[in-house]
Amino acid sequence: MASSIVSPFVVSGILAGALFVAVSANAADSKPEPTAGESQVNDPLEDLNRVTSGFNRVVRGAIVDPLVDGYQAVTPTFLQDAIGNAASNLTEPVTAISSFLQGDTENAEKATQRFFVNSTLGMGGLNDPASEMGIEQRREDLGQAAAINGAEEGMYIVLPLLGPSNTRDAIGDALTAVASPMPLVGTVAQGGVQYSANQDDINTVTKGALDPYVVERDAYSQYRNFQINNGESMPQEAPTLESSDLK
Repeated sequence: MASSIVSPFVVSGILAGALFVAVSANAADSKPEPTAGESQVNDPLEDLNRVTSGFNRVVRGAIVDPLVDGYQAVTPTFLQDAIGNAASNLTEPVTAISSFLQGDTENAEKATQRFFVNSTLGMGGLNDPASEMGIEQRREDLGQAAAINGAEEGMYIVLPLLGPSNTRDAIGDALTAVASPMPLVGTVAQGGVQYSANQDDINTVTKGALDPYVVERDAYSQYRNFQINNGESMPQEAPTLESSDLK
């Protein structure tokens, strides 16, 4: 009985390992030379990051995209909206704490109000009456709070399946998960919902690129700066991709 349960996971692990090795070989051979116009991102792990990024793209194309297509085909729009609202609602406590740590008591108060309104009147977050009441959402996280308080972003890293990040943001996510996994689950779920809604646009950005890795890396770096500055300094023509959108 035990072997019948474990076998699928063992087979999946072997297949994933073989796929990772194949992508590693291709990534090592296809790494382009840096260009003068490339943005300066702290990327000392570029060789490893390219392997992981390539692996993530293969998984996204072979598994995630078909699942998203199937989800969109069978799930009514109203139910997709409800799932998105519930996932978004789970991120509000982290937004409240992160905003408070930045000294942004106004947004901390709004996030707290949104959580209680949507968790009660919104039937556990399935609906978003808070927005209808004029309490708008602006998401924050511990990585943004650390940046505002002077923490450098550190090394750029690409996490298997989870996508682009950096050491500052990864530590922030880890602390969030240690405190309570639910907000992080909400963030990942919200990323999945956003990817579902923007799947074609996201794939188009990297599909036609000479070097998809650089596009993905720069998009993440620029968008995180955009988030940290609350949308006040978005670089021109920068692809607006969240890390979870690139998973």
